[in-house]
Amino acid sequence: MKKIIIGDNIVKSFGVEDEQRNVLDGVSVEITEGEFVAVMGPSGSGKSTLMFALSGMDSVNGGKVVFDGMDLTEVGEKELSEIRRTKMGFIFQQPTMLKNLNILDNIILPSMRDNRKNAPKISEKARMLMERVGIGDLEKRDITQVSGGQLQRAGICRALMNNPKIIFGDEPTGALNSKSSEEIMDIFSEINADGTALMLVTHDAKVAARTDRIMFMRDGKIVSELKLPKFDGKDIEVRVDEVTVKMREVGI
Repeated sequence: MKKIIIGDNIVKSFGVEDEQRNVLDGVSVEITEGEFVAVMGPSGSGKSTLMFALSGMDSVNGGKVVFDGMDLTEVGEKELSEIRRTKMGFIFQQPTMLKNLNILDNIILPSMRDNRKNAPKISEKARMLMERVGIGDLEKRDITQVSGGQLQRAGICRALMNNPKIIFGDEPTGALNSKSSEEIMDIFSEINADGTALMLVTHDAKVAARTDRIMFMRDGKIVSELKLPKFDGKDIEVRVDEVTVKMREVGI
């Protein structure tokens, strides 16, 4: 399988002079097309920083990041922004939505930026995605008139609008109850089955157990990995136990 992301000896530092600290300390990672990856580790281990580095959302102090054959460390901010907008999708713990727009308009807004002539097709695609994730009847609702799970589904729709090669999620189920979390993970599994790669940062062993591979981080380094078979909806507790045991082994 083609490698969609190659991170080679990535270093990311914060602070100045004697107070400088490496949040990423020579991290190397590869993600292939269609892979479903989780990143776990204690707070401050560098999980989210790694996601920001691999997606070009944050610059690095050393090493390089290659996405879809392009070295992101050699690309200007304008081109980086275009790459993120057209080839990547992002889902966060708290979806960032505009309060003065309804759910449908929030979903289509990024896609309308340079493509207003295709507004009908863009809206049609958004409605199709909303139906797919179970919020087809909420397009005219304000963001204050839906649940957290429904708002996260809207965020997923927005992330899928431009057919991204990979979706990055930073604790995407962290603010949800267990039922909503399971439903969101079902949607992620369907997206992955269609061929889209996903990388999720999570503290939740149950979320990580649904992925293909888990990278465990501590002190700015990947200290271990766990490969799992494709999730088939069965034996989830066994998988969670396996993840939990591995977390204890690496001190998470």
